[in-house]
Amino acid sequence: MGRALRETGLFRGITPRAILWATAAAVALGFLIALEFTARHYDIPGPITVQAREAVFPPKSGFLLYAGMALMMVVLPWRQRLTAAAAAIGIDVVIAAVRWAADLGSTEGHFFGNGALWVLLAYGVIALTRRTGPERVLLLKGVGLGLLLVAGRKAGDTWLLITSKSRPIVLDQYMATADHALGNPSWLVGRLVTATGAIGFNILDIVYGQLAVAAVVVSLYQLRNVAAERRFPAHHLVRTFLVIGLLGPGIYMIYPVVGPIFAYGTGAAHWESVSLWTDPPATVHWAVADLWPNTPPPVGTPQHMPFDEITPRNCMPSLHTAWATAIYIHTRKAPRFLRHAGTFWLLATLCATLGFGWHYGVDLIAGVVFVLTIEAALRAQARGWDTSSTWLVTYGTTVFATLLLTYRYLPTQMAHHPWLAGPLLLLAMASVIYAYIRTTTTWTLDTPPLAKTEPQPELV
Repeated sequence: MGRALRETGLFRGITPRAILWATAAAVALGFLIALEFTARHYDIPGPITVQAREAVFPPKSGFLLYAGMALMMVVLPWRQRLTAAAAAIGIDVVIAAVRWAADLGSTEGHFFGNGALWVLLAYGVIALTRRTGPERVLLLKGVGLGLLLVAGRKAGDTWLLITSKSRPIVLDQYMATADHALGNPSWLVGRLVTATGAIGFNILDIVYGQLAVAAVVVSLYQLRNVAAERRFPAHHLVRTFLVIGLLGPGIYMIYPVVGPIFAYGTGAAHWESVSLWTDPPATVHWAVADLWPNTPPPVGTPQHMPFDEITPRNCMPSLHTAWATAIYIHTRKAPRFLRHAGTFWLLATLCATLGFGWHYGVDLIAGVVFVLTIEAALRAQARGWDTSSTWLVTYGTTVFATLLLTYRYLPTQMAHHPWLAGPLLLLAMASVIYAYIRTTTTWTLDTPPLAKTEPQPELV
């Protein structure tokens, strides 16, 4: 049918890849609109509303907006990059001066970032009105990539609010019980981070909070040749980041968990004395007891427990672990500095996720399996599916589902037999890592899998 339509002339010149891009854009827009309506149902601002406000009001993260603009600029020549950056900074200066003159200062958000968003939108208009053919498509891809990074962050924030409103019951007691099989690592690392005081906490907090900016730095290296080659590589880090952010919150809805510092501690108030910018709500009255990080919870029969409508249910799996692991994977073939930076970001993120009390150890194991399965699927999509890629993705999905079921239905048995359950959990994660390394090292993204082809006339 598609061939017949193209022959009519209505879709002449439209390639299957262009149709794929258009479909992906339509799905992303539909998802944002659906999320906007869902957020309105819970009386909270949706991602489109929040993003529209940031055109004028102080943005939540100016760094992220500039990172999105930087992604867009990979398709521009150097002169246009300098012009775009200068325009963004100039707009920020003007807006900041107007706010200062009108005494419209705000205690929330950054004083910069509006200019980057304006430039992003302006280049979208330029692509539609001043470019044609492949140049228009390339510029739209760049703008879309930058806006997707920003919109993905807003959608993620909205998802977290929705989880807190729609999932009043959490499964933390199951996670804490299962975590005995690993020796309660969050309690151990939490004591170590607490001992480092304000310096250790805030260094880790910066690393943890600017994970998206680190991803953009790696992506800029991967996309450094786009302006010269006039095309994007088959696979890059931003694709993995966006898919993780799209699928992860859906699992939050199925498996709501708030984290040890909330379920067994005083919440973010634990760090109030050392944090430079934390102003946390009180959550201690929802906790089982004030145990974190000094006293691991006793082994008992886990139960469902209610929690507030503010704290996100964003633990299972640990997406920060997944994102940091993705950065680590994508820096393995980069220059030495980026390789070391990727290793540092992964280790620091693991320390922060556990040491801040945001996650249990079992969350991190699930996060690693989660990202390797997604990365394998995206690489397979870029090079073409074959038996090895199908097997790898199927195996990763099976292990991930098994972990979730085990945490939910066998936590007590795991806690009573830690010397058996702990090594089995680590072995399951290690098996996915081994399968991923063994399979993907034989892949080359630019070379599709072997297939039967027509005989070449010159060879005949």
